Amino acid sequence: MIRFLVRKIVDALLVCVAVSVATFALIHWTGDLAISIGGTEASREEVERIRRFYGLDRSLVEQYFDWAGRVIQGDFGNSFFSREAVVHMVTARLPVTAVLAACSLSFALLLAVPLGVAAATRPGSWLDRACLTLAVLGQAMPSYWSALLLILLFGVHLQILPISGTDSWQSFVLPTVALGWFVMPLLMRLTRAGMVEALGADYIRTARAKGLPRRVVLFKHALRNAVLPVIAVAMVQLGVLLGGSIVIESVFALNGIGLLAWNAIQRSDFPVIQAIVLIVAVLFVALNFLADIINGLLDPRIRVA
Repeated sequence: MIRFLVRKIVDALLVCVAVSVATFALIHWTGDLAISIGGTEASREEVERIRRFYGLDRSLVEQYFDWAGRVIQGDFGNSFFSREAVVHMVTARLPVTAVLAACSLSFALLLAVPLGVAAATRPGSWLDRACLTLAVLGQAMPSYWSALLLILLFGVHLQILPISGTDSWQSFVLPTVALGWFVMPLLMRLTRAGMVEALGADYIRTARAKGLPRRVVLFKHALRNAVLPVIAVAMVQLGVLLGGSIVIESVFALNGIGLLAWNAIQRSDFPVIQAIVLIVAVLFVALNFLADIINGLLDPRIRVA
């Protein structure tokens, strides 16, 4: 187990370093940052003064190590637009995005696992076809379109749920449904596939031959093994939800890092963009690492693979 943990930690650190290099390079390859800071109306002298002030006249290698050293200490610089510390801007809005992502994933799992189990117990039946149709519809509907439909129905016509802001827990209901509905089909299909495979295994036939109750066979024996890939994918999807909430947060005006990233892109606020991309990527790597650890604990075969 120790060797497994060390290998996963090293892999995660290498991925984080690669992400930091890619993030830094992509930001600088988008154009001249000095011109972006000064604006198109800035004179050549002003642009050169900005370039010297921010250290943009040095080589990219020197700039990267200087930036990486400050990032390790928690310093992501200041916003070009508001002059506020970027780390404070991100940490103030990260809880909103984290709550939205966690609620969306929980909603998706609450739908996906029962539907996947129900479909697997009756393969080829009308229930199975209905669940698969639901999965196809869920993946075919873009999250922003689902969000607009929910706003029209529950916010405009019925007027029972708020359509913007973060004043109360009701404000998270519609964004949670819109975002969770998009990831539910994948989790449901994985649950169904895992259950179908598990129910055809020898140990399940043995459990049935012993006369164990149906619910014990389904949930204690079959689902325990079928849920392994679902756990790994759910962790990955949580990372996707953290980084992909920009559209939903923009539609519902949720003041999370997604909306912050959207505003930063519109203003060419590169320190904010750079910080959000790196933080979300590190969180994504951490969630993948956690998924590997959980799978390793649940299935000893993974630890020795």
